[in-house]
Amino acid sequence: MAGVVGEVVKVHGMWASPFALRVEWALKLKGIEYEYIDEDLSNKSPQLLHFNPVYKKIPVLVHGGNPIPESLVIIEYIDEVWKHVNPLFSHDPYEKAMARFWARYCEDKCTPATLKVFSTVGETQKVAIEEAKECLRTLEGGLKGRRFFGGETIGFVDIVAGWLAYWVPIIEEVIGVTIVDEAELPLMHAWFQDYIQLDVVKERLPPRDKVLQMSRDLHKRLLGRSV
Repeated sequence: MAGVVGEVVKVHGMWASPFALRVEWALKLKGIEYEYIDEDLSNKSPQLLHFNPVYKKIPVLVHGGNPIPESLVIIEYIDEVWKHVNPLFSHDPYEKAMARFWARYCEDKCTPATLKVFSTVGETQKVAIEEAKECLRTLEGGLKGRRFFGGETIGFVDIVAGWLAYWVPIIEEVIGVTIVDEAELPLMHAWFQDYIQLDVVKERLPPRDKVLQMSRDLHKRLLGRSV
């Protein structure tokens, strides 16, 4: 039977991938033991290509031999299989639908807007910064004054958007700008701090110095010049 609790769980990821970290955060929140396989994205393993022949990307969750690709799909699968431990969704149908809405908004709007800031310069970057701020301002509305998107505890949207709390400050440091200003985005700024201080999150954050150096190197390559 597919998806049986107690079967072996494996995660194919990459140590600095925010999308793979989402999956690990969800598993750790549920208290699920798993085997982690760190992929070299320049030389992907035969197992990864076998388990995700369509996109050939990480992350991939393998549960009882059955592969599930794409981080948002994986997180929902995890919550469905281990539904009685730290549920990620409200039981209320409306709240559940809105959680999916905000997660999709983060994925479709905030993620590309933030990455555009990182990969541009000059006037184009200035426009990108304002676009990213506007996206985050809209996302901030999903908090509704609460500590987390899930209320007093983290939920689906927190895990999906959580990478921003760690990577946005690194992007700010690399390019020398402020995206999330406490005065402009007070709820988002507070959420950033609260999220990365959670034990379940801190336990699986990659070393900041390594991510910072990797980001500097990537930024140089993207721009094709020294910065």
